[in-house]
Amino acid sequence: MSVPTCTLLVVDDEHYILTTLAHLLGADFSVLTANSAEAAKELFDRQPIDIILSDQKMPRTTGVQLLEWVRQNHPNTVRLLMTGFVELEDAIAAINRGHVYHYLLKPWRVEELRQVLRHAAEKFTLERSGEDLLEQLRQLNRDLEKRVTERTRELQEANHLLQQRTRELERLALTDPLTGLFNRRATEELARFELKRHARYPSPLTLGYIDVDHFKQVNTDYLLTGGDEVLRHLARILLGALREVDSVGRIGGEEFLVIARETNEEGAHILAERIRSTVEQSAIEYQGHSISITVSIGFAVAEVGVPADYQEMMEMAAGALRRAKETGRNRSEIQLLAPHAG
Repeated sequence: MSVPTCTLLVVDDEHYILTTLAHLLGADFSVLTANSAEAAKELFDRQPIDIILSDQKMPRTTGVQLLEWVRQNHPNTVRLLMTGFVELEDAIAAINRGHVYHYLLKPWRVEELRQVLRHAAEKFTLERSGEDLLEQLRQLNRDLEKRVTERTRELQEANHLLQQRTRELERLALTDPLTGLFNRRATEELARFELKRHARYPSPLTLGYIDVDHFKQVNTDYLLTGGDEVLRHLARILLGALREVDSVGRIGGEEFLVIARETNEEGAHILAERIRSTVEQSAIEYQGHSISITVSIGFAVAEVGVPADYQEMMEMAAGALRRAKETGRNRSEIQLLAPHAG
């Protein structure tokens, strides 16, 4: 295995040892030297040191004290201690305080010294590689978490937008684009639902048509744009005239369908007259013109306990509307469903 080029700091108070080791180890390491612990600390302040080999016996600060300082301030640096005196206390202190990688004796054998330092270099490189891999893994995890967070947010935003669009499409599928009322499909479905509820629960129900009188003349006098404005205004009038429990939809042209829940014959007369009179008294302003319209109304009423189906009630309401038109317009006709025999 090739020895990585590491920075080796040799610390010894004897000059000839520093020059000798620098010469012996220069081929394998980038060698720095210091003749005291203070000088060694200054080198640590200037650049990173991969390996430190310190003599134990030095003035003022021992090798163990220096290596303990290195452990506390530069824990990734591999620490080695050398001494010419074999003392058990020094060995124990070196292990406990300095956490040394190896304990060398003077005089050393060159090949043994080189081998120990090569192993130290391999240890440092492996640890650094491991730390690099861990950092890369941490970064990958951070990137992954960030992407997951961003993707989750994008999916949530997309889902929210999809729900909005779905609701909008559902609304558009049930809405008349000109007046904003229910369209024919939605109104007829709602009427069929109310007829089922009428069959299940004891309550009266009124369904019927509202038709604008002489609407073709409105289109002739004010063109289609004027006719559209009249229909939009009429839709607002109808919404204002109905109760909150009632519904109205545009089912085609100038024709509207009213669903009056829990409304008997008497209530149907009251509701029809309120609608008729409100429309008659409400002028519509369009491009400087005041347009007055009237409506004809035909209602069919199913009293409590009287069975009714959609087709039957719509035919009766249409017949009532026709009679209102034929007898002068601007009026209402109410048709009461008769109880079925049997």
